[in-house]
Amino acid sequence: MKMKLTLLIAVLVVGFGSKMSAQAPSDCYATLSLFVEPAKAKNYNGALPHYEKVITECPKFSLATYQYGTKMFAHFVKNGDKSKVNDLIKSYEDRMAYFPNKTKKGKTLASIAQVKYDNKIGTKMQQFLAFDNAYKEDSKSFTSPKSLYTYFSLAVDLNKSGEKDIEEVFEFYEVVLVKIVTEESALATKLTALLEKQETGVKLSSKEEKKLKGYEKNLKAYGQVKGSVEGKLGNLADCDNLIPLYNKNFEEKKENLKWVKKAARMMSYKECTEDALFIKLVEQLDKLEPSADTKLYLSQLERNKGNISKSIDYLKESAEMQENPLRKARMYFRIGELKRKQGSFSSARTYYNKALKFDPSFGRSYLRIALMYSKSSNDCGSSIFEKRAVNWLAANMADRAARLDASIASEAKKAASSYRQRAPSKSDIFSDGMSGKTISFNCWIGGSVKVPNL
Repeated sequence: MKMKLTLLIAVLVVGFGSKMSAQAPSDCYATLSLFVEPAKAKNYNGALPHYEKVITECPKFSLATYQYGTKMFAHFVKNGDKSKVNDLIKSYEDRMAYFPNKTKKGKTLASIAQVKYDNKIGTKMQQFLAFDNAYKEDSKSFTSPKSLYTYFSLAVDLNKSGEKDIEEVFEFYEVVLVKIVTEESALATKLTALLEKQETGVKLSSKEEKKLKGYEKNLKAYGQVKGSVEGKLGNLADCDNLIPLYNKNFEEKKENLKWVKKAARMMSYKECTEDALFIKLVEQLDKLEPSADTKLYLSQLERNKGNISKSIDYLKESAEMQENPLRKARMYFRIGELKRKQGSFSSARTYYNKALKFDPSFGRSYLRIALMYSKSSNDCGSSIFEKRAVNWLAANMADRAARLDASIASEAKKAASSYRQRAPSKSDIFSDGMSGKTISFNCWIGGSVKVPNL
């Protein structure tokens, strides 16, 4: 028995050595093992009696104490034991106190705020301030899709109860949306690299397969939250509400650059650009501070007049002046849209690809490229089979859109299915003897596609 205990302690030294305090008493190894071993096996009822002893006698001994402690108390709370809520919060707090250099503060504070929200602890304002503190302390590690939505949802609820100004909610909406898109973009960059590797025929390692699934899962979560944030904002940001609000404050605040910027940006985003107020805001903004935004708004005004060429010129200027890569991507996408509607598909693809360069998660760019490919089928190929084969390329683009951008996944999957139905059938492949062959396209699309093997 003594030999077994010695061996167990040795395993713990190897497993947790890098996380232990050099000043910890020697018997903390055994104390920790009594808690961690059952906790690792998810035997939380067996682990619980030993937790108090660990945090009382060896609170700085191992990070594992709090890693497994939070999992244990979260399990009890999830299964209805609300008496463990305060223990869960304290476990997070103890981790920050004893292992600050190994704890992501924003993530941990957001977890505490979420626990308080989920268990109705405090007023809505207190709950909001808990999330707000987490974001302000460490926005970089505040990445939970669920907590980002809760954070924004509380702001809207506080507006409805008269505790937050509507303009503050609009400003906050931009902050949260940019955060979500930034996280999506980072994930999409990693996912794209793996997808491209896959598409070349290289088999992914088990570790890469696991990462790929994780990236897709998280992208889906962010896409769903993005839609929920838009839904929560709802009618608050409709043109019918924005225009009277900004009209009322225009004369008083027209020399306030920050306010004019916000108002013009929100009206632009919500496509309230045909109202006379938008023209006043743009002119005032250009007077106060000519910028990438003023070029964007001037582009919208030219588009409203039907002057598409001039509108595109302003969009190019805006894109070049933008410092934020996500906004730069939106400018290039808009140019792509205008080019596509003009029938300039090759030029449109160039700008859609530029958008993807600055925001790899911008799946709608892939979806637009897919649409143009399919529409060009009659112009690409010397035979009916080759013309229809273009739809395989379109389907591949739509597939990529679905995997990179969860907010349009359903639409993209339907599009991919539709394109595949237009591609040659198995009987076509057999009768034309094309199984496994490669078809090259000499039209604007370029590239090639491999016919599926029968």
